Amino acid sequence: MASPVLFFFVSLIVLWISERIGAAIRKRRPPADDMRKDFDVILTAALTLLGLMIGFTFSMAVTRFDQRKNFEEAEANAIGTEYLRADLLAPADADRVHQLLRSYLDQRIVFYRATDERKLPQINADTEKLQTALWSAVQTPALANPTPVAALAASGMNDVLNSQGYTQFAWDDHIPATAWMLLLAIGIGCDLMIGYTSRRPSQERLLSFILPLFVAISFLLIADIESPRAGLIRLEPSNLLILSQSLGRQ
Repeated sequence: MASPVLFFFVSLIVLWISERIGAAIRKRRPPADDMRKDFDVILTAALTLLGLMIGFTFSMAVTRFDQRKNFEEAEANAIGTEYLRADLLAPADADRVHQLLRSYLDQRIVFYRATDERKLPQINADTEKLQTALWSAVQTPALANPTPVAALAASGMNDVLNSQGYTQFAWDDHIPATAWMLLLAIGIGCDLMIGYTSRRPSQERLLSFILPLFVAISFLLIADIESPRAGLIRLEPSNLLILSQSLGRQ
């Protein structure tokens, strides 16, 4: 999501207006006394459904966040392992692989820390170039001297390249737009019914603000976790940074 904060204010205004519309309908056509119990039952069921949907969507967002963290750790492990396996190659080939891996590691840190999505095409293009150079750096000696040791180095490089693909998939995977639309629709329906069934002006003023605010805050939290580049909750590439510092001392 481009801007979780903007989504928060938009959803808050939409939900609050929905409640006011329900209150306006009540003033023109108030519910009969025998209908209030039915409305209360429906409202309770709708609020329960809204709570379940928010909890389910929040769980989806947290799962995706944890998945991104796990893949970041996997990338760091793959790069670190291949850096050590490169020592099995000839000294000249090992030095080239080491140099390329350090450049590749810096490029992956740039990917994780990028906040401007307009820079992503260039970042991805640079990453692909480095990946091509990395594979060529182990493929050439492996084909020239096809030994189990060379195959081990090539296998480690394959893990490095695959880990980046898994990470890219995790960062591109988000909660479907239909799920957001369903959440917002249920929230609007709940606020409409609350506005329509409010019995006292004081209760009306209180609920007209509290429920939309709480629901909008829930949406903000979910959207923020789902926005690794635009949100306040950021995924710091701590494992890659530690690896970078470790390789920089060698």
